[in-house]
Amino acid sequence: MLHSFIRLLRPLVLALAVFAAMGGAAHAQSLDALRASGAVGESFDGFLVARDSSAQSYVDQVNAQRRKIYGQRAAAQGVPASQVGQVFAQKIMGDVAPGTWLLKPDGSWAQK
Repeated sequence: MLHSFIRLLRPLVLALAVFAAMGGAAHAQSLDALRASGAVGESFDGFLVARDSSAQSYVDQVNAQRRKIYGQRAAAQGVPASQVGQVFAQKIMGDVAPGTWLLKPDGSWAQK
């Protein structure tokens, strides 16, 4: 099972690198700023969550991109998109800065 997760994670990391190369660097800076302010948090399912309503439009845009990536990887691997999202979430949560808000499966929030 771990091998399957690693196999799923490798292409996701590549997809993020491609995204960053295509203008995602400015996007990432905005995301980092919103995470640092607490306006957004990361969820266990691989999606961004607006903790402040002013960030909802931004969150919707980010999640649309993530949904597309997860769907593509899921189709390629023959697994549910939700599984891809959870694998991606582990990577995101490991990489975010301390102080970032993380939503747990039980609905509670914790800071990294």
